Amino acid sequence: MTEQTHEKLKAIKQSFRLLMNGVAARSMRDKGLDYKINWGVSLPDLQKMAEEYEQDYSLAVELWKEDIRECKILATLLMPPAEMPREVVDIWMEQTHSQEMAEIAAFHLYQHLEYAPVIAFEWMASDDNLRQMTAYLILARLFSRHLEPDERGINEFLDQVSVALHSEHAGLQHAAMNCVMRFAELGEEYANMARKALYLDFL
Repeated sequence: MTEQTHEKLKAIKQSFRLLMNGVAARSMRDKGLDYKINWGVSLPDLQKMAEEYEQDYSLAVELWKEDIRECKILATLLMPPAEMPREVVDIWMEQTHSQEMAEIAAFHLYQHLEYAPVIAFEWMASDDNLRQMTAYLILARLFSRHLEPDERGINEFLDQVSVALHSEHAGLQHAAMNCVMRFAELGEEYANMARKALYLDFL
């Protein structure tokens, strides 16, 4: 780590004290969000803090290494998508243990990766609920941007999502349903495919 990165990291960690929210942190702990340190800082405050820095690969990597909720969130905000190698994505996903972090990473970072469809389809087929949920969060964003899958991708998506819609994991089920809605919005042809494959008459 360079001295400059070290100083930035130090300044960021010190600034959390000014924004700490003990009630929010305690509520998160009660819900099972387990970090070494959790200051309870809100996402809008962290987004505002991120605006004070340029995207920085080295800083993002060092932030993620910290077992501090706010550091990990800032890492997803400061990582330049064009510079993030696939192996680093895999490490970050492996070290993601909460729905909150999965949602933030998918929305602010993973959907913008050049290989976002690749990781989404891989994670969608995983037996890990959090990976699957992250996959549907990414795909929902891609569908919203009118990125259309090919025939093979459509068939794989409909096969996998039909299982996810019946998951006992509430976060996964919700992400899957939202993803289906975004898929149907690609056009009437897509909506018809979803209706036929998933028996959803409300699309």
